[in-house]
This record gives sequence, C-alpha cells and structure tokens, in this order.
Amino acid sequence: MLSPSKTVGRKGGAVVLRRFIGWNRSAAAWLERRFPGIFGAPSYKAELERRIADDIARRSPSAILEVGGIDRPLLERGKGFTYIGLDIEEKPDCYRIYDRFVVQSIEQPVDVQADMLISITLMEHVPDNRGASRSMFLVLRPGGVMHHYIPSKWHPYSVALRLVGPVMQKWLIPYLRPAAVGVTGYPAFFDHCSPSDMAKVFRSQGFVQVDAKPFYRASDYFAFFLPAYVSVALFENLCAALNWRIFCSGFVISATKPAR
Repeated sequence: MLSPSKTVGRKGGAVVLRRFIGWNRSAAAWLERRFPGIFGAPSYKAELERRIADDIARRSPSAILEVGGIDRPLLERGKGFTYIGLDIEEKPDCYRIYDRFVVQSIEQPVDVQADMLISITLMEHVPDNRGASRSMFLVLRPGGVMHHYIPSKWHPYSVALRLVGPVMQKWLIPYLRPAAVGVTGYPAFFDHCSPSDMAKVFRSQGFVQVDAKPFYRASDYFAFFLPAYVSVALFENLCAALNWRIFCSGFVISATKPAR
C-alpha cells in the first residue's frame, strides 16, 4: 500500500504532466490555425465518405458490409440498403445500428453477400491482411466494390506505436490523447499496410481498378510535445512534396471485384 505522501506525490506529478501536455497541445492548435498550409490536415475521412457516397448513388447497392465499425459506423441504416456490421467484438448498440451484425474476424470466411464493403482504421489491426482480402473478395458479389482508410506502417506515429506496444499505449492514451480513450489502444500489426503493398495484396486476390490515395498529415499525434509536432509536420510536408508515398500517414484505397 502506498503511503499518503507518495499518493499525493503521484497525483501532483500527474497534474503537472497534464498541464504540460495541455500547453503543448494548445500551442500546436495555434500553429495549425495560424499556418494551416503547413500544419493543417486534409480530411481522409471526407475522401473515404465521398467515394462511398458516389458509389452508393451510382450503383444503388442492396447490401453494404462495414468491417470493424463496432458501434461507430460510417453510414446509417434505413437508407435503401441492408446495412451489415462485422467485428470481433460486440456492444449492445450494434444490433440497433445495423440491420444485421456478425461477430467474427474478417480473416475467416463470412456468411454474407454484399455489393459494397467499407472500413476505416481497421486493417492495421488485422494480423493477416492477405487472408482478410481473400475473405472480402468472396463476400462481394461480382462487380462489387470496397473502400478503406488504412494508416500506413512507415509513418513516424505508426513506427512509434509498434515500438511502444499496446500495454504502454493504453497507459499513455489518457495523458497524451484523452479524447481517444475507449476508441483506440487496440493491438496494431500493420500487415502490408502501405499503399503499394496493400494494392499488390488486393490485386493478388483478384481485385481490379485498385486506386490508393495517400495522405501525409498526422502530426497531431505528436501534439503533446511541440518540438516533435513541428518536426513531424515538416517531415510530412517534405514527403508530400516529393511524393514519398511509403512515409504517408495513411491512404484511402478502393478496389472492384470483376463482374465476371
């Protein structure tokens, strides 16, 4: 059992740490507002949602499968298609949010047929993305499409995530990114998670019209320490200018199952 003095000392240290991180995050936010061209982040989610919306309007899918959405889906049910969710865990809201919810890994065969498959920040958590892409191919009907956003494995944040590990990550999140508590912290493997590698995996499973668009800004993950935030942002801008896709922060990738 800790003595009262040690307990007070730890609480005091936590308060100082939170204030220090809060100051750094405020300074990073000011830089982003003042210099959005350098520190601002184009919205990968907006690009993903645009691709999904365009294909819904063009294809009128009868069934859409979202993988890894749990109780934070990209779409809403009751929009003219059967909305199916799939995840390795379940929450009570899952059976209200989706028309149907399946609890399993996407790496295994899924007893679902869909015209579209979507995911966001899922595939970095899948140990075997070759097996997952094969399962996705089988889920889709001929001519079906899929759209994903995938964080890229060689961005500084992704490298740091693998070095820190999930146990330390869960301990750090309440201090470094309190808004992400309960949303992130899952083990990340980044299997084939780069634009070129994932495109090769999709093509090897039979997908065509594979299109990956890289995004380069994820320096906000380092906003807890201003020098790191500035350094990563400058590195990201250099990579974007030189089209060094291997160091992108993430990418939106789409692919189509041949009609025949």
